[in-house]
Amino acid sequence: QVQLVESGGGSVQAGGSLRLSCAVFGYSYSTYSMGWFRQAPGKEREGVAAIDSDGSTSYADSVKGRFTVSQDNAKNTLYLQMNSLKPEDTAMYYCAADWGTLGVRWGHPYEYNYWGQGTQVTVSS
Repeated sequence: QVQLVESGGGSVQAGGSLRLSCAVFGYSYSTYSMGWFRQAPGKEREGVAAIDSDGSTSYADSVKGRFTVSQDNAKNTLYLQMNSLKPEDTAMYYCAADWGTLGVRWGHPYEYNYWGQGTQVTVSS
């Protein structure tokens, strides 16, 4: 059974950093595309960053240059390094996975069949 478990959320001041982790269980990690999404209260879930099954990375314009997505295949873990955090980055962050290559569809939540439970990130001004 596929399981995704996020960790690393918390509360920081603007300008600070956090690193989120997503541990993956139950499938061959390297054959899947992995994404990070976030959802703030009253807003739709939006794609933040992703690593496709071919290793290419994608980012939302709002986080380019501040966030970095990476993976450790040996540990079956996906990471999201978040620097220069802003209050507007406050949201519940989710990791997601689906088999194969997503390409330009990486930012659409309905493309992913597997989701973690989420980890809260709060950035104060």
